[in-house]
Formats: sequence, C-alpha cells, structure tokens
Amino acid sequence: MKKSKILDFTTTEELMRFLIENQEENPLYKNVIKKFEYENELLKLQSELVNLQNWISTEKKKVAIIFEGRDASGKGGTIRRFREHLNPRSMRVVALNKPTEVEQNQWYFNRYIKELPNAGEIVFFDRSWYNRAVVEPVMGFCTEQQYEQFMVQVSEFEHMLYESGTYIIKLWFSVTKEEQQARFDSRLNNPLKKWKYSPVDAKGQELWDEFSHYINQMFTRTHNSFSPWIIVNANDKNAARLESIRYVLSLFNYKGKEDAEVNLMVDPNVIERYYRMVKELNH
Repeated sequence: MKKSKILDFTTTEELMRFLIENQEENPLYKNVIKKFEYENELLKLQSELVNLQNWISTEKKKVAIIFEGRDASGKGGTIRRFREHLNPRSMRVVALNKPTEVEQNQWYFNRYIKELPNAGEIVFFDRSWYNRAVVEPVMGFCTEQQYEQFMVQVSEFEHMLYESGTYIIKLWFSVTKEEQQARFDSRLNNPLKKWKYSPVDAKGQELWDEFSHYINQMFTRTHNSFSPWIIVNANDKNAARLESIRYVLSLFNYKGKEDAEVNLMVDPNVIERYYRMVKELNH
C-alpha cells in the first residue's frame, strides 16, 4: 500500500476496512488486523476489570489470583495485562524471592500468609506456595518429607482461606515442550530479555518429564471444588491473556457486568477446568 493511500484514511474504521478487503494481497495486512482486534478486545476486558476492582473494593471482597506454569509460559505478561489499568491502591503483585534463613525455619506457609489480600483488595501471585509442589522437589530444593507435608496441608490451608471469605483462583499456564524451547531461544537472543533466563530455566527442557510428573501429582492432589485448577492453553500468548481475564471476570457478579460491551464467555479451547479422571497431562 502506497504512503499516499494511507494518508487518504481519516478514521481507524476506514483503514481497517481497507485492510480486511485487501488482506489476501499482503500477509502483513492479516497481522495488523489480528493485532488490532487483540488490542481492541484487551482494552474492553481491561475496562471490565476496572469495574470488577471497584466492586471488590466497595464490597470488601478478598481475591487472590495464583499464576503458575512452566517457565516461559507467559505468566508475567498476563499479569501485566491484568494490572495495567487497575488502581494500585487496592491491588498488589507478589513475586517472592527464595526464602531467607529465618523463613526456611518457619512454617512453610508463613511467608505467604502476610501477602494475602486484605478486604477490598486483589493480589496477583506470580508463582505462589505451589513452588513446593513442582519446582522445589524437581530441583532438590526441599526434602521428600517437606514435599509430602505440603501436599497434605495445602488443601486444608486453602479451605481455611475459603471459609474466611478469600477467593482463590488458581491458573496453570500450559505450553508444549517445543514452544517453551522457542521462548527460551528468543530470550537468549534478546539483550533486553536475557535476564529472564535462569539456571532453573536451563533445566526446564532437560527435566521436562520430571516436571510433568509433579505437575500431575499437584493437579490430582490439590484440585478441589472450592479452589479448582484452571488450565490455560498458553501456546498463543495473546489468546491466553484475553481468556484468563475473561475467565476471572466470569466468576463475579460485579456491578455493571450486565452492560459489558465485550463477550464474557470463555473459549473452551483455551480455558479448561482440570478433571481427575482425564489421562495424565503433559503440561
């Protein structure tokens, strides 16, 4: 498309109409259309998140959203889209470093309890207490006894939170082995993202099957009616971001929801509730 032709358009609608009508001529047009549709949908969903946050604040609800998944599965990017337009006064992101010497000698859940949401607050956990369910046993960061104790206690811990009025939303971001490797390669080749690649990441491919074993154990033993595991197909980052937001919005009857100008029905090809009876998953 010539520059003069671009300058003829005075509205976004005119430009998009041209791109749609001529998308078969140039693959780039399709990419622009897809990007525009994603950004437009994202803004509408983020507007609903603002409404949800206002309702949570007004009604003094407590909401904890847990983001778990293999390395490079897109957790951090999704959290950024969640929080982008929210009021920071009633929202926090928790991404804890490895335990201190003092914390190592405390009850495992101690360091997380102080990070739980207060009334009227949303807390996003960029990884959570479920480190002990997958990463720690695979990497040898905990003993077998510590692992088993955690697996016995975690559902009771979450049930106590549930009974105290805390909403616990557990999202698992699932990617294939090939997609994970591609994202690792992308990080290593990008000077702005090299910091994201850690020694644990380096083990992600080598210990893929070991991770799969503990992931399936975690699903089987910690999925329950009051805090179920929701699996997000995250091979497509943009779809994972949109559908994760859509899923959270779908859970609450917040003020103004009936007037939403965006579809709040999740895509079952992206969002799936874990079921114990399905065959072992390679997430």
